[in-house]
Amino acid sequence: MSEPKPIIPVILSGGSGTRLWPMSRPEKPKQLLSLTAEQTMLQLTAQRALGARFANPIVVANAFHADLVEEQLAGVEAGAQALILEPTGRNTAPAIALAAIAAGSGSEPMLVMPSDHVIADVDSFHAAISAALPLVNEGWLITFGIAPDAPETGYGWIKVGEKLGEGVHRVARFVEKPPRDKAEAMLASGDHAWNGGIFLFRADMYLGALSVYAPEMLVAAQQSMDGAKREGIRIWPDAQAFAACPSDSIDYAVMEKAPRVAVVPVSMGWSDVGSWDALHAISDPDEGGNVVRGDVVVIDATNCLVQSEPGKRVALVGVKDLIVVASGADVLVLPRGRSQEVKKIIEAMKD
Repeated sequence: MSEPKPIIPVILSGGSGTRLWPMSRPEKPKQLLSLTAEQTMLQLTAQRALGARFANPIVVANAFHADLVEEQLAGVEAGAQALILEPTGRNTAPAIALAAIAAGSGSEPMLVMPSDHVIADVDSFHAAISAALPLVNEGWLITFGIAPDAPETGYGWIKVGEKLGEGVHRVARFVEKPPRDKAEAMLASGDHAWNGGIFLFRADMYLGALSVYAPEMLVAAQQSMDGAKREGIRIWPDAQAFAACPSDSIDYAVMEKAPRVAVVPVSMGWSDVGSWDALHAISDPDEGGNVVRGDVVVIDATNCLVQSEPGKRVALVGVKDLIVVASGADVLVLPRGRSQEVKKIIEAMKD
């Protein structure tokens, strides 16, 4: 029997993470920040796929962040085999196509991970990968379904269908971000999972699916890689060819259309840390329910999240249920539970 091919981690690091303003900014988005641990979110993502069964990662990032990405990966001894620097953002489906081409377009399994998610239970994640591999080798496209613990309206959901193997099921259907009542019904039904945006499939099977369901995207990705500039591990796809690429997510472009799509439901302490409230929820609070990072003084305050960067001191007295973030020249203050409204601040500042 031939040795199994090592899994190639593909880390998608193109996002801007605006909901975590003012710490997360276009020049240093959330995946490049230390929000949940000493390591940055990118470093934590890379560390989830280290070891004998994994190859060095392929990272797809914004060209503006190239130095930071390389420096951070070197800091956790997870140097990339390729760093693909997108000339423009075109969503996840083209980014993964670039990575699949860089991987050699062959039968290598690719583990696609966003760079800005938290997984507390890495052992469960690795067990889910092992459960998926037999079907991956047969050509299935696998998504990991997050065991839901709330009627979340901010995520897409997956209806879990018939069993295909131990821990692996056919995807019955993908569900758009639902209204509250529908989310409650799916949670109660017990046969739905959140769509966490983590995938495992062979490079050739993904590119084959693109050739059927999004041929213009495949052509643009291939031409942009054919005309790419290369220097060390860095790859700059041809900007003109890539600009012609349609922008679409892997869910719409491929996963919702391809016939052999399976889901591995897994409970692994996952969060996309999509807001300051989400960060509070996954952090360990002190006895007063406060989560503080940085130079922070808290007196008679409860259930607050306070983040300050070096050189900024924040003091709270006699308040509760606040989010306070000090970064650069900006200070954000808002009640807990309303952190999704940071989007309104970003819009107001644009105006």
